[in-house]
Amino acid sequence: MDKIKELVVKVEWLKSEQKFNDAIKLLETSLTRYNSDYRLYEELADIYLYKGELDKWLKSVDFSLSLNKESATWNYLKWFILLSQDKTTEAIKFLEESNKILSNNSEVLRNLWWAYTMIWNSDRWIIILKRALSLAPNDELITEDLAMALIWAWEINEWNNLLKRIWKKVMA
Repeated sequence: MDKIKELVVKVEWLKSEQKFNDAIKLLETSLTRYNSDYRLYEELADIYLYKGELDKWLKSVDFSLSLNKESATWNYLKWFILLSQDKTTEAIKFLEESNKILSNNSEVLRNLWWAYTMIWNSDRWIIILKRALSLAPNDELITEDLAMALIWAWEINEWNNLLKRIWKKVMA
């Protein structure tokens, strides 16, 4: 096992024991030696998120992303935090990046739809939700969201067809 994996395992154990200060000390010491490995910053960010220290969390995520832009998870989580800070347009860029990396993730797609509704970019709503539903055909939340999007777009015939499909599932 490489040194970083060993450190991550130790940190995960410390977190499971709720020894967050010990985990932070271990990470800070390790970062002086392995400062270019994003996995350590991810662990640090995880602790800060748990502790509710969002400013520190965001700095750790930003640095982790500067080392590894291909982290779908961190792009997704950064979207979430920026959204909670009412930075919707900036947040969407990170969600779109997460979608590029995890192109077949129905939950990322569903959240991308929600993000577009927040800025009233309706051009892609239905397409995104149909794709999400094709990936997770039994997901009730995606189905409900698609029904709402169809109503907002005045796609009444398609909405009726979706309701018929839902009704058939309920009656089966």
